[in-house]
Amino acid sequence: MPGSDELYPPAQYGWGWMLLAFGILALLIAGAWLLIVLTRPRRALSFADENAGQAPLVIDVLSQLRTEYLTRIQQIETDYTERRLSARQANLELSRVVRTFVNEYSGLEAPVLALDDLVARGVHPALVDALGRHYYPSIFRPGPVIDPVAGAEAARTVVRTWH
Repeated sequence: MPGSDELYPPAQYGWGWMLLAFGILALLIAGAWLLIVLTRPRRALSFADENAGQAPLVIDVLSQLRTEYLTRIQQIETDYTERRLSARQANLELSRVVRTFVNEYSGLEAPVLALDDLVARGVHPALVDALGRHYYPSIFRPGPVIDPVAGAEAARTVVRTWH
């Protein structure tokens, strides 16, 4: 073979390329640090307070939930007595309110369960009584509707006694 038998060393990078690589790496690290610092949630300045660090008591939340639903029940009863709702509509709304309360209070999917499903799950007897004696007959049975004032009292019983 024609040619020389000399060995040539591999091509070397110049010092400028290494400087560029370290500069890009430093920019990426600085950008990541800046992104982390700017997107962290800020701590609120708080003054020394004896209640600081305490979560609201569960009892307070539950009593507030009861108060809210008792107010809704009273509003439905008022709407019925002032003739803004028919007896059938009032009982339907009371059923919705009671089922929604049970759902929010305990997580039981009461708004989508039938009465038989609720009985099978062993729910509180006040709910079964209110649905079976007041709301179901008024909503589904043809003929006279049960008085919504009695249904409102049954709803109050459910809200007060639900555990």
